[in-house]
Amino acid sequence: MPTPNRTAVIIVAAGRGLRAGPGGPKQYRTLGGRSVISRAMAAFCDHPQIAAVQPVVNPDDITIFNQAVGNIRALAPVNGGATRQASVRAGLEALVATAPDIVLIHDAARPFANDALIARAIEAATKTGAAVPVIPVTDTIKQVDAGGHVDATPERAKLRIAQTPQAFRYDVILEAHRRAAREGRDDFTDDAALAEWAGLTVATFEGDPANMKLTTPEDFAREEARLGAALGDIRTGTGYDVHAFGDGDHLMLCGVRVPHNRGFLAHSDGDVGLHALVDAILGALADGDIGSHFPPSDPQWKGAASRIFVEHAAGIVRAKGGRIANADITLICEAPKIGPHREKMVEALSAMLGIAAARISVKATTNEKLGFIGRSEGIAAIATVSVIYPGGVPA
Repeated sequence: MPTPNRTAVIIVAAGRGLRAGPGGPKQYRTLGGRSVISRAMAAFCDHPQIAAVQPVVNPDDITIFNQAVGNIRALAPVNGGATRQASVRAGLEALVATAPDIVLIHDAARPFANDALIARAIEAATKTGAAVPVIPVTDTIKQVDAGGHVDATPERAKLRIAQTPQAFRYDVILEAHRRAAREGRDDFTDDAALAEWAGLTVATFEGDPANMKLTTPEDFAREEARLGAALGDIRTGTGYDVHAFGDGDHLMLCGVRVPHNRGFLAHSDGDVGLHALVDAILGALADGDIGSHFPPSDPQWKGAASRIFVEHAAGIVRAKGGRIANADITLICEAPKIGPHREKMVEALSAMLGIAAARISVKATTNEKLGFIGRSEGIAAIATVSVIYPGGVPA
């Protein structure tokens, strides 16, 4: 089977979640200060292998949906049906124009899918055409008759707990859903069961115990407590850099070559945005500054690409068990215009830092014709970075 170049996701969010108790549909409740559905959607919207995210919601929930997800980038929601199966089919039909190769189907009430799980789902569907994430059963299971008596004990080694995202070739699962609708079958509890009924061989891949479905009030209480303990040790650093103009025909800014009638006077390539970013990362680490790691007196850094410095600093974060949560860079200059290059800058920074583009901001402002910047003698940059380490904030 050829490797797919487009993967879409359906987020099923049309249910009422009555077992979760009072408080409205569970997917719109907050967990750790953020709505459940926004957590579920963001995992996919931020993933580099996902081309489109299609939410499916109850038509009565459009306003609360928009409030809950904020500015998360996704396709416009479509109305779900009376059953989960009908809602999934609505999502599949909505993706016809997008025509993905692979589709992942995920419950909005599972807000903890991570990048590794999503990548495994895509890989499994690519290889097999139909696959479901599973985790082992750790308890002994009893089969009980109508009178409450045990009549069988299934072999635990053969049992698995199914999760989402379940992953399929788009054309195959779409036709299976259409066939079920034609034949009046609307009783399938998940898409793997429907696929089995349609004659597909459904493979399994490694799920994630943390990828639990929120069902009861106890689930919310437990996860709220876990998130409170898992916020981690969050550290913030800032950086500032400035370079004067010299002879040249371009400037390196945030990893992008920008045409200009001047160049930078600098030992390396003079990328003020990246230099400020490196100092911000090192500041969050309390690990010196760019000059202590890459002394300007060292000839090996003469003319060096500043992305080397950024990748070095990001590597230190990972080596210490941390994660860069976001980066915000402001370029201060009268010229050149930054707007036309902003998207490429964010893409370059995403590659250097190893984080999603949605976690990176590049802004620009002038100095209102004041000072050396106002006189177009150079450019300055300010950067702020947040780094998260596991564990709580020390006393």
